[in-house]
Amino acid sequence: MTSTSAPPSAPTTGYRKLGRAARVLNGMVAVLARTGISLRGTRLLEVRGRTSGQLRRTPVNLLTLDGREYLVSTRGEAQWVRNLRAADGELYLRLGRRRQRYLASELADADRVPVLRAYLETWNAQVKPFFGDVGPASADEEIAADAARHPVFVLARAD
Repeated sequence: MTSTSAPPSAPTTGYRKLGRAARVLNGMVAVLARTGISLRGTRLLEVRGRTSGQLRRTPVNLLTLDGREYLVSTRGEAQWVRNLRAADGELYLRLGRRRQRYLASELADADRVPVLRAYLETWNAQVKPFFGDVGPASADEEIAADAARHPVFVLARAD
């Protein structure tokens, strides 16, 4: 993977595991995505496991901003983030039968602010617990201070 500017900071985020209710909800969202129903940009991310080599699937929110597509890990260094880095950015996004191949590049912390703001504007109610006091109306400096905790990837279609 390449960065669009300076390399991202060393991983400083831990990973916030899913609680039982979130696991159930993610399972339902994944089923909907597999059947072709998207909830405000939901897709099913497929990426090779870094150890097993098996395809791993997880529901994600696909953000489109200024004609570009992004993935944000609200929970920090999630397994899908680690797998994506190990897979050199190669991933697939599914919605129903449609499966699109992408190459992802991780954004540097300094470049994440507008993407994180747009993400929060769209999904703030869903992801607020992972951003603390930072929200869509926060100052750029506040979002920038939190940016290292949320890996962000810009996507390029590969097919």
